[in-house]
Amino acid sequence: MKFSRDQLSPLTIREAEPGLVRIGTDEFRHDVALTADGNVIDFSLPAMDSLTEKRLGELLQAEPEMLIIGTGWKSMLPPRELVFAMARRGVGIEVMDTPAACRTFNILVGEGRRPAAIIKIS
Repeated sequence: MKFSRDQLSPLTIREAEPGLVRIGTDEFRHDVALTADGNVIDFSLPAMDSLTEKRLGELLQAEPEMLIIGTGWKSMLPPRELVFAMARRGVGIEVMDTPAACRTFNILVGEGRRPAAIIKIS
């Protein structure tokens, strides 16, 4: 699925399809995490039920106001413990399929907000 925006930035997720995500002018063929600061991190999304606050350490250092998790092409629920951990930090968490996560990230960055996202491409 290709996305379009009036103004492209290095953070704009331009396309997401199984096996590929384009962020700005870069193409990735593996899961990635990104922050509003422009950091793109290789990130292998483990089984959703094993995702922990500790595993998110590098992303959380960017102090996002919201964490968006794109789970691939089917939605899953995050572990309860992770939701509580993010609430204690004051970080919202939204879990959705990857195309929806990409659109949401683009909208939030365009609004000047500080999201972080994990994008699973498989």
